[in-house]
Amino acid sequence: MSKRITLMPIFLIALALILAACRKQATIAPPQINTTEGQTDETDGSTGTKNQETEEGVGEADQVILPQVNPLEVGGEVVTAGSSTVFPLAEVMAARFEDEGFAGQITIDSIGSGGGFERFCETGETDVSNASRVIKESEVESCQEIGRDPIEFRVGTDALAVTVSQENEFIENVTMEELALIFSTAETWTDVNPDWPDELIVRYIPGTDSGTFDYFVEEVFDENEVPILSASERNMSEDDNILVQGIVGSPYAVGFFGYAYYTENEDVLKVLSIEDVEASTVTVDNGSYPLARPLYIYSDATIMQEKPQVAAYINFFLTYVNDEIVDVGYFPASDEALNLAKLKWLEAME
Repeated sequence: MSKRITLMPIFLIALALILAACRKQATIAPPQINTTEGQTDETDGSTGTKNQETEEGVGEADQVILPQVNPLEVGGEVVTAGSSTVFPLAEVMAARFEDEGFAGQITIDSIGSGGGFERFCETGETDVSNASRVIKESEVESCQEIGRDPIEFRVGTDALAVTVSQENEFIENVTMEELALIFSTAETWTDVNPDWPDELIVRYIPGTDSGTFDYFVEEVFDENEVPILSASERNMSEDDNILVQGIVGSPYAVGFFGYAYYTENEDVLKVLSIEDVEASTVTVDNGSYPLARPLYIYSDATIMQEKPQVAAYINFFLTYVNDEIVDVGYFPASDEALNLAKLKWLEAME
């Protein structure tokens, strides 16, 4: 699946002007930081380590403001690919960039996080890589082999949704132990819980190139993918819409994907609580929902400096993502994580 957004061309001179302006702003204008006293150290919710911006005096209530981007003054091509989970968010941000006057073309291919990193780090085809997991060390090495140093920008948080059809009347909540059985050795629902029907479990699972698959395996199977890949009645696809259609087709089907795909189909799907915790802004922020994970976009400083439209797109994304992310079906990143992403943008453009 891909999304191609095309706009009318802009004069080439505008590209040179925006490059000069972008570099000037990033170098001369320091980030504006609104400071509130009494902040405490926090974590970014993905690695459990203290954020750089907290160490540098940027606390939870502070806000880093990037140099303003005027989409009317930006043209050119931005090529992105990667996570199917990030895809709906990237699609909305690109559409907003277009609506506000971007005179260029944005291509967004939904091919999974692994596929996105392959295009970004091995073939060098893309400017931005969308990801629902952290880049692997082997992928960083591949990037470096073609002269790229990937920069990670946190853009939001996803609560992975485990869903069944609205026609399913026997399950509302699962434990992590039951989740492992459902997606591995159990053949019928009775094998998991004797109160559930003696019907085959039909599984719909993201493909192995998906960051969603990697994350689920990490959290549910302690990084061992053998059990889930050995399960019977297993249907796998990199296209989350295909997974949705499969789950809707049977009251005994079950699957998982990014939360946005549930919210788009909540009239026909039912999302399960996990360990009696429902996904919400509160439970995702405080970590009580067991399957919350960060969402990212990646780029490279040289790309951003040589292609001002890429720098402008990422700037625009980070500046306005919290205006759109809840409506898409995801949850905002913490203030600290978003501040760190903005500081990385400034560093890349120096």
